[in-house]
Amino acid sequence: MVLWDRAFTAIAAEYPDIATESLLIDAAAMNFIRRPESFDVVVASNLFGDILSDISAILVGSMGLAPSANLDPTRRGPSMFEPVHGSAPDIAGKGIVNPMATFLCAAQMLDHLNLAAESKRLHQAIRQVLSEPKNHTADLGGQATTSKVTEAVLKSL
Repeated sequence: MVLWDRAFTAIAAEYPDIATESLLIDAAAMNFIRRPESFDVVVASNLFGDILSDISAILVGSMGLAPSANLDPTRRGPSMFEPVHGSAPDIAGKGIVNPMATFLCAAQMLDHLNLAAESKRLHQAIRQVLSEPKNHTADLGGQATTSKVTEAVLKSL
């Protein structure tokens, strides 16, 4: 972790106009819950990033609403977009997965590809669908299926 801290400090020094804060995982987890509004971008190792992304997903209401991305900020190499919950093999094929995190990942990818208008349209469709309780999957207290929610987003688009 010392190497990670050194790298973070060195890169942060190159961007003096950006406020940074270095936290140990226990303090970061506590502050995600205590003061989530103070975080904008989180830079973390894979293990600690997984812990923090799971906490943040619950704070917004469900793992089914949490997108994630592994970005190449230079845009020279590939970037990856995936729901925080991963593939969820324990519920695969049951029609109960909330597809919203996948749609939100697609919106992030569109932004990353400089397709802001398309990303905005997708975000608007997601908001429209989520505003109707009939489109809530079990993780949000509803009974909608993965297919029903997906169809609703596509129709809204």
